[in-house]
Amino acid sequence: MARICAITGKRPVTGNRINRKGQSKKSGGIGTHVTSITRRKFRPNLQRIRIKTENGGTKRVLVSVKAIKAGLVEKVV
Repeated sequence: MARICAITGKRPVTGNRINRKGQSKKSGGIGTHVTSITRRKFRPNLQRIRIKTENGGTKRVLVSVKAIKAGLVEKVV
């Protein structure tokens, strides 16, 4: 099962983790320098919850917390 929100379509996106070394010019150094760049993933905050479907039933789906807080989905307890 892919880590994709069923409501908003949020999915993991890739980016970089940049390591820097040195003292900043503002602090009296000669400036910072990039020593390495590593690929990383930004994963959405997904929760597996039960929601109501159109025909009155319930279904378990992965939904982002942002969609739950915005009220885009109705949780079934």
